[in-house]
Amino acid sequence: MRISEIAYLRMEELGLRLGLVSLLQIAWIAATVPILIAWLPFPWLGWFRRTLLGFARRGKLLQSNTKLTVPQRFFSHFYVVAVFWTTILLAAVWYYAIKMLPSLIEQDLFSTITSHLTGGSHAFSLNKSLSMREHVSNVWLSVFLLLLMELQVLRRFYETIYVFNYSPSARMHIFGYLAGLFFYTAAPLSLCCTFAPDVFDFVKNLVAEFIVKGKDRMSRPEFNIWMFVTPFLRLRWYAWIGAVIFFWGWVHQYRCHEILGSLREKNEKLEEYVIPYGDWFEYVSSPHYSAEIVIYGGLLVASGGADLSLWLLFAFVVTNLAFAATETQRWYLHKFDDYPPNRYAIFPFLY
Repeated sequence: MRISEIAYLRMEELGLRLGLVSLLQIAWIAATVPILIAWLPFPWLGWFRRTLLGFARRGKLLQSNTKLTVPQRFFSHFYVVAVFWTTILLAAVWYYAIKMLPSLIEQDLFSTITSHLTGGSHAFSLNKSLSMREHVSNVWLSVFLLLLMELQVLRRFYETIYVFNYSPSARMHIFGYLAGLFFYTAAPLSLCCTFAPDVFDFVKNLVAEFIVKGKDRMSRPEFNIWMFVTPFLRLRWYAWIGAVIFFWGWVHQYRCHEILGSLREKNEKLEEYVIPYGDWFEYVSSPHYSAEIVIYGGLLVASGGADLSLWLLFAFVVTNLAFAATETQRWYLHKFDDYPPNRYAIFPFLY
């Protein structure tokens, strides 16, 4: 293959990579900006605020005469999609890391040795080697982030089946339903978007090789436990700090969901709402939303904060949940005369 053809293919791969990253970033911005506009305290934006709230409301907050709704138990669809999609991404990226990265490192080492022997540029060779090491590190970091995401969506799927007991009359707007499907498709992809095209090409070539050669003639990498453990031991300090933050929010969100689920079990015949108490409910009205922000904040910290896509994902999570928590707080205050006055909406002691 000529040098010009190789350069063209590399430019095409770079274009696909940047195209996917840009598409995700635009999507997160497009999802966040309308919520920020609805926050603006201008009377002439009241219609826009009410429209957006109509899309976001569900369950107790949704008006009974709202059209274009689906049962709230369809929440489980979000996590079916999330578990399926996150598992595919995790398996693909992990297998790519195990099978492809060692060969890339060997090629980089061979290229570096050749450059030294032939009198090539040492600076260029060093920069290339550092770039390859950074690529390897980022791939394994994404495997780590996808593992955390897998734990999150698996737990949420479990909760929709065994923890929550949705009322048969509970509904949510169809736009909220579609937004949930979008979120749980785009969020896992944002954790590995910078090299996802490389992984997709790897999987495509793997499938083509399987079709041509068959299962018995496929090359099989040697597996041992250290291949799975060692790369994670080499993760930088911020990955583990982010994981601690993630699990802090993860545990508290589960506890808060258990509290909400127990309220429905106690009052499913009466169809009455009661004030929840316990855990972070002592501080805020929507602690499960607070915990969700902590969870995605943990993912952001674990990533090192170098990827704009993850910052935009986090910005959407904060903006969307704070907007929803404000409406929940307003509903509680209107519904209960004895609602605890010291509870904030979503951020303890702040808002």
